[in-house]
Amino acid sequence: MAEIQLGLNTEAFRHADKPLEYSLAAIRKQGYRYCELNMLNGRDLLCEAGYYGAVSMERDPLEVKAIVDSFGLKVSAVSAHAPMAQPEISIPFLTRAIEYADALGATCVCTDEGVVPAWMSKRQAFNIIYYTLRRVLPVAERHKIHIGLEPHQKYSVKLNTYLELLNLVDSPYMSCNPDTGNIFMAGQDPYEFLEAIAKRIVHVHAKDIGGVVMGDRGKVTGVPSGCACGEGVLDWQRIVKILSKAKFKGVLSVECSSEEQGRASIKHLKKVLAKK
Repeated sequence: MAEIQLGLNTEAFRHADKPLEYSLAAIRKQGYRYCELNMLNGRDLLCEAGYYGAVSMERDPLEVKAIVDSFGLKVSAVSAHAPMAQPEISIPFLTRAIEYADALGATCVCTDEGVVPAWMSKRQAFNIIYYTLRRVLPVAERHKIHIGLEPHQKYSVKLNTYLELLNLVDSPYMSCNPDTGNIFMAGQDPYEFLEAIAKRIVHVHAKDIGGVVMGDRGKVTGVPSGCACGEGVLDWQRIVKILSKAKFKGVLSVECSSEEQGRASIKHLKKVLAKK
């Protein structure tokens, strides 16, 4: 991958009530070359009925890869958020997601520390997360799949505790998947955050922020999706400059709320990348 590439998370079609194939066709038609898939355990009625494009990890990953390939797309990452402070859930979930990502030809599993139980202290949580990572990272290393830690919960959205989580276990596959919108909505400086972790970034959730959610800044640890890139408050030229300086050659995976926003995002980001 010689340059920064553009992808779109299938989350953009969450409200479309359409199957995975619809999302992939639209992503390709809009000009993206990469897609990011959302993973789940078990079988979901809405997915089975074709009303939502999440992917059950009970499906044969090679079947899913063949579907993605048929639309001329590649998978940049799988979104597999799991509560790492609850290892009975996160260890099997992340292990399967790593195996799945490998079979799909992706390079990254995007996740965060998950919802930490209210009764659990920071010290207790970090000890348990350490255990989870010690179980999961050897699998990641064998499959050569990065764990992309995403800022999305109470510890990962603050730079100091994000760095603590990132450095709990020493592994070349413990990496960063910054979500620009989540960082901003948590009240952090997204540019300072990116500069601090730039050399360990393997994948980026390109999320812009605007509209009514702005009033929640500093009160939340993120939002499920943003507005079109270029229509919010983030400076994409500055973001790309930070990434380019760190020699990032991965995918900007757009997270937005609709097909229309996906179309506007690629138009804006292509202009930004042409100027870098």
